[in-house]
Amino acid sequence: MINLQARVWIYQSNRVLKPQETNQLDLMLSSFTNEWTAHNQQLKAYYEVRYNRFIILVVDEAEAGASGCSIDKSVRLMKEIESEFDINLFDRFNIAWKEGEEIYSGNREEFELKIKEGKINSETTVFNNLVTDYANYLENWETPFSNSWHSKVFKLESVL
Repeated sequence: MINLQARVWIYQSNRVLKPQETNQLDLMLSSFTNEWTAHNQQLKAYYEVRYNRFIILVVDEAEAGASGCSIDKSVRLMKEIESEFDINLFDRFNIAWKEGEEIYSGNREEFELKIKEGKINSETTVFNNLVTDYANYLENWETPFSNSWHSKVFKLESVL
């Protein structure tokens, strides 16, 4: 069981990854998390690839904490993944949401257009990639628009 206070980093791809890419990504992330250290101490690390689009890294810091150098290692890995798969993982305004069971993403303008079209409303599930611990990841990563930072940045259109 993962400690609920474990640190979480979420990276969102600007496109859906193909099955062979997620298989390759699994190998890369498994190798990385098994060897990830901070000050020569093994980190208790986990990863997840969700919806063929999100990479979630988790470190249980109860035994050894992630240091600046160890976090830099993870960022280097993400840059390597970007290059390997020709994706962008660092665009914080690449916003993802659900329409039914489908997940979509777009830039700020595309997201605002979906709001204007009424495809995004206060109940639309959005992804809060800013969560920083495992408890919040479980409870608040997939959340209604009205409960997320999105509602503070984007104004929903009034229906008259």
